[in-house]
Amino acid sequence: MVLMRDLLAFVPPMHPEGRRFVLIFAAITLVLFWIWQPLGWIGVIATVWCAWFFRDPERVTPDRPGLVIAPADGVINMIAQAVPPPEMGLGDEPLTRISVFMNVFNVHIIRSPVEAAAIRTAYRPGKFFDASLDKASEENERSSVLLRTGGGREYCVVMVAGLVARRILPFVNQDDHLEPGDRIGLIRFGSRVDVYLPKGLDPLVSVGQTSVGGETVLADHHVHDDHRPGRRS
Repeated sequence: MVLMRDLLAFVPPMHPEGRRFVLIFAAITLVLFWIWQPLGWIGVIATVWCAWFFRDPERVTPDRPGLVIAPADGVINMIAQAVPPPEMGLGDEPLTRISVFMNVFNVHIIRSPVEAAAIRTAYRPGKFFDASLDKASEENERSSVLLRTGGGREYCVVMVAGLVARRILPFVNQDDHLEPGDRIGLIRFGSRVDVYLPKGLDPLVSVGQTSVGGETVLADHHVHDDHRPGRRS
């Protein structure tokens, strides 16, 4: 019993959205076992992966004022100046965009980067290019949330569907108040999240760095450093 309890402590909870998919995978696995046992074991592996994909672990989010927290697990694959989605009403002036690419093994729960109110939400259908490509931000299916802090700073979080992602599930409605690390959405099954920072705020992360959603600090309004380059070691 103690060993089982210790093992279960390492298994993160699964988001309710994943339950029906796990049941579907499990049903297909039973059929595969009936057809040919080796196929059934492949189905078992796929079912375990499905349950793992929808995991929703707890995170310890830094809550000091001024911090901007990573919204997702994955690799920071781009930091660029880019115009925010037009449906967010932020104008045509480029802002710093930090892009986090999630593969099919990352946690796909998306979190709020700051304490703020959701003043605008928007969904735009689109294509399904590889989410690691720059054009995915403009052409892929996306769901955007515009956040405004009590001090008037605005952040745009854009959930972008990827090559195999076919559904973005936002959890946020307009006028919702969010704390840093609060869950704002889920993307199935491989995708990207863009964060547009307010003008004048420089990122504290580098391209190629791994981010942990709800924990990694992307930027800090109380630190006025230039962009920090990184190196592999």
